[in-house]
Order: sequence, then structure tokens, then C-alpha cells
Amino acid sequence: MTDSSPPSSLSSALSDVVARIAPSVVSVHSHRSRSTGFVWKSGLIITADEALADEGEVEIGLADGSRVAATIVGRDHTTDIALLRADIAVAPVKLATTVPPLGALSIVVATHRETPSAALGMVSASGKSWRSLRGGDIDARIELDVRLRESQQGGLALDASGDAFGMAVLGPRRVLVIPTATIERIAPQLETRGRIARGYLGLGLQPVRLDDGIGAMVMNVDKAGPSAAAGIRQGDVIVAVNDQKLSGVRALSRTLGPASVGAVVDVAVRRGGEPVSFKVTVGERPEA
Repeated sequence: MTDSSPPSSLSSALSDVVARIAPSVVSVHSHRSRSTGFVWKSGLIITADEALADEGEVEIGLADGSRVAATIVGRDHTTDIALLRADIAVAPVKLATTVPPLGALSIVVATHRETPSAALGMVSASGKSWRSLRGGDIDARIELDVRLRESQQGGLALDASGDAFGMAVLGPRRVLVIPTATIERIAPQLETRGRIARGYLGLGLQPVRLDDGIGAMVMNVDKAGPSAAAGIRQGDVIVAVNDQKLSGVRALSRTLGPASVGAVVDVAVRRGGEPVSFKVTVGERPEA
């Protein structure tokens, strides 16, 4: 006689969910670092960028205990997404664009010590888009009340129906989810270009307080950058961009996302106390 009580039914359902997803989840090994990844497309694995070493070889650990060499296709530290390529015959995961509601159950399917692992928790925060400490735009704020080890970072966050809604990562004092919308926006760019384009003015700026607001003093100018070409000089104070008063240097940097590359912006400055304006074509930030 089978036990059809609610706890038993829930237990069986969650077990089935994990069993269905686990074959697409792999372990990631990079220079003394162990984390988790999942197959996004055939031969392409997504993992947490922060858990990936900056140098050395990368290997993918499979369910049968074998390891396969992997190469880094691209990585974006601002959204914590890294894309790897490996010659593996593992089925990709279908990501769902849903954002789970507050209080919903969530399962993180990952790896630990090179074997599949699972952790059950609750969605402790579910909200609007936000900006990471590294300046990346994350499409939804999802936090999980669940305990994860370092090696489980990069695992898949699932709802109780088994839909994968993002990648679980370790944030400051909490577990965060990089949602599907962010993954599907960033990963294709990494696949085709190996990096995410960021806007570039070619200026080193220092905030200054003015009588009528906040400005940004130009401390140095990249002689080969777009602002130099437009005529902006060291000592100029930027007071507005596209007729919008400056609210700070950080706020200006936030406007220089991928969509800004190639745009022409009106930059209002004060030079020796006199107003001057320039048209600057936003460039693409060179790789560090």
C-alpha cells in the first residue's frame, strides 16, 4: 500500500523534479575552485563567474565521474554569468521566464563533491530589477532562504513544478538568483562576442559639489577616447548629459550600458566658469 498523504506526495514530486533536472547539471573545476554549472545549449555550459578562477585550466565533471576539458567562451563579472564550451553529450536545460512569488518553495539542483545535490528552501524576496554591486543590471530581485556551499554556486533554481527560473549564486549574506531574463540577455552576447559591450567616454571623473547641484570634474582624458575627440579637456566640469542634470559620477556610469555604444550624447560642461556643450559619440569600453 502506497502512502498518499500530502507530505509523501510532496516528497515524491520534489524527488521527481530533481531527477529530471540533475542530468543537465555538471560540476566545474578551475584552479582549486569547485562550483556547479548547467548545460544552456548543446556543448555550452553556464556557471557563476565569481566561482570561476581567473587563470588555469577548466574542466567539466560529468555524472559518470569523468572529466572533460572546457574553454571559457566569455564572462561578465557584473552579472556573475560565465559561459564555457565543452564537448559533452548532455541535454540542455529549458529555462522558464517566470519569477516565483514570495513564499514559494524552491529547489536548488547543483553538485557537491562531484555528485548531484539538492537543497530545498523558500523564496524570501521577489521583486523588481536591480543593479549588482559590480554594476550589472539584474532583471528581477530573487532571494532564497536556503543554505548553499561554495561548490553549489551556479546550480539551477527550480520552482515546485520543476521549472528552472535562474542560476543560484552566493551574494553578501544571502543566496541570490540570476534570473532567466538576465541569462538569456547576457549569454548570447558572450557566445557571439566573448564579452559584454560597455559604453565608454574615456574620462576619469571626480564628483564635485556646485552651488546649484553636483558636477563631475574631468581629472584625466584618454587621448584616444571619444571625449577627447569631441574636445573635452582636463579640468572641465560636467554638469548635465542630454539636458539632464548630473546626480553623480556613479549615476553617469550607469547610463553607459551595452545599448549606449554608438549613441551621440550632449554633454554640458563648465570651463573656467563658462558653459560649453559637446556632442560625444559613446565608444566601447576597451578590455582591461
